[in-house]
Amino acid sequence: MTYILCIETTSTNCSVALASEVGGFENDFNIAYCQDLLEDNSDSYSHGELLHVYIDRILERNSISPKDLSAIAISKGPGSYTGLRIGVASAKGLCYALNIPLISIDTSTAIALQAPQDKVTIPMIDARRMEVYSTVIDNGKTVDETKAVILEKDTYETYLNNKNTVIIGSGALKFQELLGDLDNVFINTLPTALTMCDLAMAAYKKSDIITDIAYFEPFYLKEFKSS
Repeated sequence: MTYILCIETTSTNCSVALASEVGGFENDFNIAYCQDLLEDNSDSYSHGELLHVYIDRILERNSISPKDLSAIAISKGPGSYTGLRIGVASAKGLCYALNIPLISIDTSTAIALQAPQDKVTIPMIDARRMEVYSTVIDNGKTVDETKAVILEKDTYETYLNNKNTVIIGSGALKFQELLGDLDNVFINTLPTALTMCDLAMAAYKKSDIITDIAYFEPFYLKEFKSS
């Protein structure tokens, strides 16, 4: 049996999921391989206090030993610098201790799985003021790579003229307030380890894994600024 521990710490949501071929966790996103999920979707960063507690708890309540894990999947960013560092450090430590590979999951791709898959999806991660980290995904394929964008009324105008477009993520509400009333769908949500599960399982089956763990770095996208 393949078990993959999925860790999401790129936002205030401290989220841990157990992916397996059994699946069975009820959800609204048609995620097939999630067996269990634990998360704290609060307004403050609690990763330092909760992450390892959640990891221990999710393994214990599913009667899984750490030695049963086939891999660790980490949400690689972009997102919170502190959250990314905590998540990646924890994932690396587990991989070293258990001698198992690391799987890197693009945060924007995982966010997009919370939207209807027959839409053009633009995940937006809030990055202070009127800036977001965003990408464009059409029918599951990335057509515009993740980049830092200053939101203006004509941002993504071509896509917004298409009523088949969904804006999703922590930056969605900010963009909606800037634009006013539109026929597009705006979903204000945070990343979750739930939507990492199918991506992690697919990557593991394709051997799309990181074995040289020491050199893996999160996808910060921009250099850290203290203010």
